[in-house]
Amino acid sequence: MEIFLIGGGRAARAAHVPFVEACAGGPIVVFVLDDDDLDTARWETVLEEAGATAVTVVPVSEGRPPQATDLIDAAGIYVAGGLTPGYRDVLVGAGAEWLDAARTAGLVYAGFSAGAAIASDQALVGGWQTEYDGRTLDVCDSDLAEDLGSLTLLPGLGLVPFLVDVHAAQWGTLYRLVHAVLRTGLEGWAIDEGTVLAVGPDGQPRVYGAGAATHVQPNGPGSTTVTVVTSS
Repeated sequence: MEIFLIGGGRAARAAHVPFVEACAGGPIVVFVLDDDDLDTARWETVLEEAGATAVTVVPVSEGRPPQATDLIDAAGIYVAGGLTPGYRDVLVGAGAEWLDAARTAGLVYAGFSAGAAIASDQALVGGWQTEYDGRTLDVCDSDLAEDLGSLTLLPGLGLVPFLVDVHAAQWGTLYRLVHAVLRTGLEGWAIDEGTVLAVGPDGQPRVYGAGAATHVQPNGPGSTTVTVVTSS
């Protein structure tokens, strides 16, 4: 599968264009969490502005999780943004039949904000504090914690092997990702708003859009290497 991980942002047309182009004019199915903030028109608009001609929005919830039949005749699947733990519970915890169907059909995947974060083997779903070297450290503002206290990693969709955090420059989540990398020993990417990290068949990440994606690699206990990557 081709994978497009978008770091969020309202003005994100340029970040959506590579995904829409990869779908080659085919229908796109959008999974959006059915909650109090449900806004189907937003996701139709952002994809149509990027050039999509056929967009179907499917609200999903624990009572109505994604289904393989939702993806019949689709060229791409787009997982929208919102509360990351909620998306993880519905798209991962409720079963992966839809994902198996998407893989079999070779669909293109895009995740926006929450949809990007849960694409990982281990999804960084939120939290604003972590235990490190015997101390409790703040790793981002508590308002950005996704209703979680401690930095929380849960099984994700398994589409990419690295950790993902989003709204990096705008929310200051790079530091949270650094601590997630230190905890797990996995590499990670922190993606700015208006920016997409694309992973093609060769497995090599590429960056497109207005901002940057910051690559965090573990170097051993208490040490990481941080590299800022801008549009290719």
